[in-house]
Amino acid sequence: MLLLGFDIGGTKCAVITAHWDGQTINLLNKDKCATDHTVSPQQMIEKLIVMADGILEDKPEAIGISCGGPLDSQKGIIMSPPNLPGWDDVHIVEQLKAHYGVPVHLQNDANACAVAEWKFGAGQGTKNMVFMTFGTGLGAGLILDGKLYSGTNDNAGELGHIRLDRFGPVGFGKAGSFEGFCSGGGLAQLGYLKALELAQMGKYPLYFQKGMTQQDITAKSIADAAHAGDETAREVFRICGEYLGKGLSIVIDLLNPEAVVIGSVFARSRDLLWDAAAAEIEKEALSAAAACCKVLPAALGEQIGDYAAIATALL
Repeated sequence: MLLLGFDIGGTKCAVITAHWDGQTINLLNKDKCATDHTVSPQQMIEKLIVMADGILEDKPEAIGISCGGPLDSQKGIIMSPPNLPGWDDVHIVEQLKAHYGVPVHLQNDANACAVAEWKFGAGQGTKNMVFMTFGTGLGAGLILDGKLYSGTNDNAGELGHIRLDRFGPVGFGKAGSFEGFCSGGGLAQLGYLKALELAQMGKYPLYFQKGMTQQDITAKSIADAAHAGDETAREVFRICGEYLGKGLSIVIDLLNPEAVVIGSVFARSRDLLWDAAAAEIEKEALSAAAACCKVLPAALGEQIGDYAAIATALL
């Protein structure tokens, strides 16, 4: 099968082609551009169609679209994502079907990434799998009984909204949320608070110097400091790992998956997070459920967005 994927984001968009033989995926061509917020969504989609036509060898047999939510996957409508201002009630599936005349599928990016890791990545061979983004935010996609589960109105898997503590970093508009503790932004918040505590004593961690603000701190800068032996940075990751374990225990008890696949920060910094997370899972989760669940770093790396768009075509 010749497949076509559209990866639509607030900063950049990409079109990807691939061959699928039922077992192996082979990415072929890709073109990308900045997301133009000065034109209408329909005009931006037309631009992407021109790009796609430029890399297609033949007519695609199916098309997949990965885009940030909220959206209606059943009706094929993008519904005002916060990173795409002006994209209100955009009938993207209808527009692409009119041009190509083939099946078109739309999914939010977390679900699309879940399908990608399930079909092509770390989750291959599983029947029940959870994918967690652990990037800028914390989203999730659920593969249950061998198929994507998106819920009644595409809101299944919003694990980042779960409150894990009364106080803590803010994520998903909620202090102490799973996203607050376990995301790039949450790590920066934690790191900043710990740095301020140390600064009160006239000391500074490696990732923070006098005059810096919270905006100067990133999950990467804290990880680099932790790998260099900075104790404050290591403590930030220990706290993050502890709450990751708390959140994973809920997921394991509730869904009993074979695997939880985690991307971005976890994939890059598993060594700093896992000991604390594993100890918490051992303490909190049902032992029988935890014993049959592997927690794995995502396997598709920086290309996961490409694979996610293509995987959506296979739905």
